[in-house]
Amino acid sequence: MRKSKSPYPDDWNEIAIRVKTLAGWRCIRCNHPHDPAAGYTLTVHHLDMDPQNCAWWNLVALCQACHLRIQGRLIMERYWMFDHSPWIQPYIACYYANMHNLPTDKQYVMDHLAQLLEYGKPKLNTLIIGE
Repeated sequence: MRKSKSPYPDDWNEIAIRVKTLAGWRCIRCNHPHDPAAGYTLTVHHLDMDPQNCAWWNLVALCQACHLRIQGRLIMERYWMFDHSPWIQPYIACYYANMHNLPTDKQYVMDHLAQLLEYGKPKLNTLIIGE
């Protein structure tokens, strides 16, 4: 199991409430509302597993079920052969913008989404056989 890389910041409760409020108190992956009685507690996940990194692109509001699925499968540093789901594309694109010292504001990311997502695709080398 992947584990967090550092402790949470002192103002984590306020940060988490802000992220959930911006998401309309719904899971951004499955769109289910926060409803603990029905088993849908909204959480906030750090995509890069670093609780100290509270940049907008690193924090996603997810229900517990989606949180567990994403935490177990999504590794930001990994190349991806297939397109990302639409809900996560802005976050992934901004991760690549950050890694390449490009602007990380939402407007820039949305305006350059397709180009930024290309950073995460594997680069295949051409192999010449029998030259």
